[in-house]
Amino acid sequence: MRVTTRKAAFAGLTTVALVSLLAGCGAAPEASDSPNGTANSDFLSCVVSDSGGFDDKSFNQSALEGMVEAAATLGSEYKQVESKTDTDYAPNIDNMIDQGCGLIVTIGYLLAAATEEAAAANPDVNFAIIDDNSIDLPNVKHLVYNTAEAAFLAGYAAASYSTTKIVGVYGGLPIPPVTIFLDGFVQGVEYYNEQKGESVEVKGWDVEAQNGSFIGGFAAGTESKQAAQTLIDAGADVLLPAGGPIFLSAAEAIRDSSKPIALIGVDADLFLTNPENSDLFLTSIMKGIAPGVTEITVAAGGGEFDGAPYVGTLENNGVGIAPFHDFESKISPDLEAELDAIKADIISGAITVESPSSP
Repeated sequence: MRVTTRKAAFAGLTTVALVSLLAGCGAAPEASDSPNGTANSDFLSCVVSDSGGFDDKSFNQSALEGMVEAAATLGSEYKQVESKTDTDYAPNIDNMIDQGCGLIVTIGYLLAAATEEAAAANPDVNFAIIDDNSIDLPNVKHLVYNTAEAAFLAGYAAASYSTTKIVGVYGGLPIPPVTIFLDGFVQGVEYYNEQKGESVEVKGWDVEAQNGSFIGGFAAGTESKQAAQTLIDAGADVLLPAGGPIFLSAAEAIRDSSKPIALIGVDADLFLTNPENSDLFLTSIMKGIAPGVTEITVAAGGGEFDGAPYVGTLENNGVGIAPFHDFESKISPDLEAELDAIKADIISGAITVESPSSP
């Protein structure tokens, strides 16, 4: 069993609800300046997306929101550049270096190689990378998140909510920032079963084998919709699509099915960032990406860049789950208190959440 417990008593804590600092953004241009049009600082911060783009309602959008907030705080300029494919990563980073960026934030595990190469060749430029901790250079700061802890809470909630006793997951790519969500979620379902004597089944991911359902990328489209449909056909009434905007296609599949199926969001509170589908979200597994980027950027703009890695956990509120919003009246009246107690037990070590992808 991958979940160990040392106490059963529940103690009250408030479930974390991390909310993005700014409202949702539209499609991003190649470069943008400070939103107030006048810079009080000559510091230039820059952000490079992965192929999901800044309008993903999730991962990339949250990072951009954090930089926009930092620029407003500093009274400085920022630039953003959107990657369309993997081959854009290195050229986009080089473009930001050429424009004199004092801090370059790269978004995602897939940008690690390009970030490391650029940072090694430009030791006077500071970098921060989200969801990777593999680069050992003094001018690179890592922002990583132990999302397995928050996903455990979401898995427990999904199991509690499910009436078919089947929940489903799938991911964009089988990389650590994705599989960590799936590991924690499955363990949360298993813990629910253990505590309640139930047998809720998770389809789409085998924690022991580290093998499951992936669509091969992070774009919404046919592949994602088909993956969701396969889980719906298997009887799942809660879906966790882990991988930026792929959730949009899962929402389409749910609408087409006309079945009462709930979604679990990732990275941001998708009830807020994707209001068109707000009625579908049971909750979201969140990372504090926006506030993290804001803090690092403001520090760098003040000449206080720190290369020490940041690890977001339940204990430091770097990860958490969103409120149940429209599902408040549909969940068990005991669920929130149970989640508060589980959160406390994870923080204390009474419950151990394990993932090969944990930072």
